[in-house]
Amino acid sequence: MTSSPASPGSPATTAPTAPSASSAATGPLVVLAAMPEEAAPLTSRMEDPTAVPTPFVDGVTAVRGALGGLDTVVVTTGIGIAAAAAAATWGILAHAPRAVVAAGSCGGLAADVEVGTLIVGDSFTYSIADATAFGYAPGQVPGGPERYEADSAWADRAEQAAAAQAGPAGHRRGLMLSGDAFVTAPLAAPMRERFPRAVSADMETTASARTAAQLGVPFVALRAVSDLCGPAAGQQFHLEIDLVAEISARAVQELASNLVG
Repeated sequence: MTSSPASPGSPATTAPTAPSASSAATGPLVVLAAMPEEAAPLTSRMEDPTAVPTPFVDGVTAVRGALGGLDTVVVTTGIGIAAAAAAATWGILAHAPRAVVAAGSCGGLAADVEVGTLIVGDSFTYSIADATAFGYAPGQVPGGPERYEADSAWADRAEQAAAAQAGPAGHRRGLMLSGDAFVTAPLAAPMRERFPRAVSADMETTASARTAAQLGVPFVALRAVSDLCGPAAGQQFHLEIDLVAEISARAVQELASNLVG
């Protein structure tokens, strides 16, 4: 880049508006999970699961079936921003979904979040993007919005599902961060300072939210905390991925079943 990014006041900083829940397409629900271990409890709950061919050489798989009675496509995307964006783009263009849901695990960033907490994402930004020298907000990529926002009606539905299916650690709704860096303890404190409202961190959700926004599809996230980013003394800091994936899958199934009819 040989010149400064466009100013943050340019029209490109406004996020596309996704269709509301009432006007969304009646296609399948597309559920995105980064790893096979996160997709497994979703596909195991399906009726008549069928593998769907994808255009990817490797790393991306898809299964279609009825989840909670609702036509659903579970896409295993691979880990990271680029992998999530590519798989989400294919999932949306190939299946014209009514909505996209990010599922699986995440890291707990808020100081009062516990392992096993179910996170309902209603806004999303990049954890390590930094164009603040040009007047942009932390996490904002030049040309993009400060935050990608979930459709409020879909976020409310996701929160209702989370409240019904969350385990002892409960659920939280709020800002989710994503970036291609694992948030270890040394990174957690400055990240909390930069993003005081953030509840979690992962490596895919914001990229998927951006893709859905650009393609005009509602997007929410239901991911459960597997690890704490910089745990306090005495806190349990880790849960096995299969346990966390089950928490997320139960909530996604609840959301799907609530959409039937």
